[in-house]
Amino acid sequence: MKLTLNLQKTAVAVSTLLLTFGGFSCQNNLLEPTSQIQFSDQVVFSNPARIALQVNGLYSFVKVGGFLGGRVQVYGDIRANDFINRATNNVTGTAVWNHTLTETSVNDVISMWGAGYAAINQINVFLAGLDANAGSLPSNFAATSLNYQGEARFLRALCYYTMLQYYARPYTAGAGDGSLPGLPLRLRAEMGPDANGLARSTVRQVYDQILLDLKFAEDNLPLTYGTTAFNNITRAHRNTAIALKVRVYLTMGRYADVITEANKLVPTTAPFVAPNGVAFALNSSIAGVFAPPQETAESILSFPFTAQDTPGTQNQLAYYYLPNSLGGNNGEYSLNTAAGGVLSEAGFGAADARRTSLTALSGTERFLTKYPTGTPYTDKAPVMRYSEVLLSLAEARVRTTNSIDTQALALLNAVRGRSNPNGLYTATGLGSVSAMLDALLLERRIEFLGEGLRNTDIMRLNATIPGKSTIGPIDPTNPLYVWPIPSTELLTNNLVIRN
Repeated sequence: MKLTLNLQKTAVAVSTLLLTFGGFSCQNNLLEPTSQIQFSDQVVFSNPARIALQVNGLYSFVKVGGFLGGRVQVYGDIRANDFINRATNNVTGTAVWNHTLTETSVNDVISMWGAGYAAINQINVFLAGLDANAGSLPSNFAATSLNYQGEARFLRALCYYTMLQYYARPYTAGAGDGSLPGLPLRLRAEMGPDANGLARSTVRQVYDQILLDLKFAEDNLPLTYGTTAFNNITRAHRNTAIALKVRVYLTMGRYADVITEANKLVPTTAPFVAPNGVAFALNSSIAGVFAPPQETAESILSFPFTAQDTPGTQNQLAYYYLPNSLGGNNGEYSLNTAAGGVLSEAGFGAADARRTSLTALSGTERFLTKYPTGTPYTDKAPVMRYSEVLLSLAEARVRTTNSIDTQALALLNAVRGRSNPNGLYTATGLGSVSAMLDALLLERRIEFLGEGLRNTDIMRLNATIPGKSTIGPIDPTNPLYVWPIPSTELLTNNLVIRN
């Protein structure tokens, strides 16, 4: 992997500051021009204001459209069977949808890997620079510095977790202990090609680092960013780190740990509202969660966009899911209305608000309308919602108690009842533990349709990726079950091994 120190996303603001206080000192500088997007750490870490600009820049790297600003959410759903590809365009995921990816697939395999590691390295550069310049900063900056380190390490954990879901076998695969090959675990700032050679750590080792980062984040992030919803949704705080730990432990199959973490955010009985820090709670209306500006108490983390800061061409969620006829753009993927698709599931009731309010017909096709804003595409890209924490806790309780657990049933019905009040489950109606687990997995599939969780929910259980239309299923032994390591990494890293 070719690496350079790239401060472009924060350097614009820094350059403005520098030019405000003085221009070029000598025309001789033109003979040996200095890069306008690279700065000494003594400049960019010279005061708290410039450091704050860099923290904002870290989020910009993670939320690029080719990563968690759109494509990750899309790829996480279209691998399975709830969407039908309409455009047959490899730029917008056709090879992901039909499982024909190769090591040289530029638009997905190579692009996501590059975006993920670019974000990780920028985070590592920031952490190293903050540490190297700690002695020159004001003494009262120490607490803020820990907050910023918490944000950086949270984002690094999110990046590594996201990439594991595509480029590595599940934690529960093989011996079930994460011993299969994971990712190259890059934890230091790399400013040149000298450190390109790095073997893949095991899946377990990468998860161990993710959990170390999240523990640090939980211990050092602020409880809140005040009463402004936007800040509490778009920046990591303590409860954001806890919520990601819930997801990580569920993916690892460590259900007792899911319960421990989720209990920090979920009371034992309704009303289910996070008791400390940011008061996460279910919104009264599922449609309201996705209505602009998408800033309800249910949103744990979303990445924002504006008319001047969009996800970029062919990355936008409305571009993929919403056709022109419904106010979007291409509508690259319609919902699968055939047998096997989520719309055909008996548990997805005709009166369910997630069907009536978040999908719509255009001609004979049905589309997802969770992302209603067409050009210039300012819908936030969702990463985590409180309903996920509730359903994860419910699943973990059922799996650990091997029973139709009372609290688990209440949590399941809290999410389901919001959108389908006439479809509540009873212990008698469910009848068995396996039936309740099926109900929980179906509820996740309905609730998070188009939010990118489907791929992980399939793979964490070592289940087969279902077929759709003319595309057959992919079982866990199939090499296509995970994405290949990209050719760009294989060319520059002589220690990495193929999937």
